[in-house]
Amino acid sequence: MIRRHFLTLPLLSAAAAAQDAPVKKKIDKGPPLAVELVKEFVGAGHNDLAKVKAMLAEHPGLIKAAYDWGGGDFETALGGAGHMGQREIAEYLIAQGAPVELHAAAMLGKLDLVKAAIAAFPNAAQIPGPHKITLIAHARKGGPAAQPVVDFLESLK
Repeated sequence: MIRRHFLTLPLLSAAAAAQDAPVKKKIDKGPPLAVELVKEFVGAGHNDLAKVKAMLAEHPGLIKAAYDWGGGDFETALGGAGHMGQREIAEYLIAQGAPVELHAAAMLGKLDLVKAAIAAFPNAAQIPGPHKITLIAHARKGGPAAQPVVDFLESLK
């Protein structure tokens, strides 16, 4: 074998393999959501269930959307409902497929979930939610239904 032919063998075989490899099809996800639309939806999550329902019916992709209020202060509609104590909005969003957030779960009084998260990740109790609002502050917004979560978080101090 001639030396220069030997040196090109790996390149030729790699090129041939690349031609035979299946082509991954790109999934068309559509255009990104408009920033102002996301901001409006997250704002509605704080206190306006009717608007949340209407916007979600028109733009289902908003269910997972997060708005950056600046400096990496990201918030979803569920996050807004969580720190405002808006149980009905939070439950609606979760029922529609919003990913469960620990801070909202604390407000909803989901003690088992909060305990499991902190058992798995002990620093989770100190990680702030949107606007740097603490986990215990979210639990306090949940009222009597979340009191067991408040008691548990206070016991960690």
